[in-house]
Order: sequence, then C-alpha cells, then structure tokens
Amino acid sequence: QLQLVESGGGLVQPGGSLRLSCAASGSTLDYYTIGWFRQAPGKEREGVSRISWRNGITYYADSLEGRFTISRDIAKNTVYLQTSNLKPEDAAVYYCAATRFSATMSPNLYGSWGQGTQVTVSS
Repeated sequence: QLQLVESGGGLVQPGGSLRLSCAASGSTLDYYTIGWFRQAPGKEREGVSRISWRNGITYYADSLEGRFTISRDIAKNTVYLQTSNLKPEDAAVYYCAATRFSATMSPNLYGSWGQGTQVTVSS
C-alpha cells in the first residue's frame, strides 16, 4: 500500500524559499503521477504541480508564474517541490498525492494522500 509523507514546510518571509519533500513507501512508483496540492483556510484544494514518475514530464499551474520547480529522486523514492519568491498568498497546507492517471490535477482522481505540511509566509 502506497504511503506518502510530506516534510519541509515552515515559516518563511515573503520572497523566501522552501523545499518541500514527499517521501513514498510501500509501492513502486513506476506507474504513478505524483502531484502537489495546497489548501488555504476557507479555500478549495488547488492543484499546484505534478510529475510523471516514469518519464519525468511535469506540469505547473499558471498561477505559480514559474516560481516553483518539481523534481524526483528515483533512488530516494522522493518528489520535491522547490518554492521560491514566496508570497503571502502561497501560504497553505501543502499535500502530495499519487494517481495512476497521467495528466490530471483533479483531486478526486488521486487515491493516496500524505498528511500535509504547513507553509506560512509572513514577515
């Protein structure tokens, strides 16, 4: 059974950076796409980025304006989300999730979820 554990969140000033990690265990990721989502209080869960484990193809939400980079470390079974130039509106709980669908950011199609990591952007 696939398990995902996020880490790397914290408090950062506007303009700062964080690297979020999503460590996977319990299953091979060969046929999965790993996505990052975020949810701020009172808002719907938003798809941020995804990466195909098998071929490394990536997707980013337009709202990120090129500030985030997703990557994977096959040896460590881990997906990273490098964030930069963080803004107060980036503050949210960030979740990683896995799907067997190749090109979707619909949360309903992601079957395995981590517990989330909090990102706070404040001066």
